[in-house]
Amino acid sequence: MVRVKTVPTPKPAAWFVLAVLTLGLDQLSKLAVVNTMTLGQSIALTDFLNLVYVLNTGAAFSFLADAGGWQKWFFTGLALLVVLLLGWMITRAPKQKTFATGASLIIGGAIGNVIDRLTIGAVVDFIDLHWRSWHWPAFNVADSAICLGAFLLIVDELRRVKRG
Repeated sequence: MVRVKTVPTPKPAAWFVLAVLTLGLDQLSKLAVVNTMTLGQSIALTDFLNLVYVLNTGAAFSFLADAGGWQKWFFTGLALLVVLLLGWMITRAPKQKTFATGASLIIGGAIGNVIDRLTIGAVVDFIDLHWRSWHWPAFNVADSAICLGAFLLIVDELRRVKRG
């Protein structure tokens, strides 16, 4: 008789742990930057990577950064709606690992940026990728988690469409 080992079905709580770990990594990295650098400071790490300390009052790539203040509440509300929707969707489909991983990363990243917006009025960004004089807009761990999570949601949906 052959024994088949079954993998336990992930429970929604496991995915929320991933979100909390993402949030923790984001907040710890921002705390390290805020406590060791001065605003506007830049430290060259490699030929293509700097550690910087900047504040972003807008969204990704400083979108709407100069909008006058209303964007803080707009992006905070939007992020909280997305967190609630994705959290609910995870509870409905915890077995969909690619989807749940992506949603968990987005939740953790979104909450990390919301915490910044509510506590200091802007998001702490500190990763500066560049090539020669061209710089990608500065970003943080939360932004990276959100982008990776969105990529995973797209992959999950493309697989679902391909299946049928």
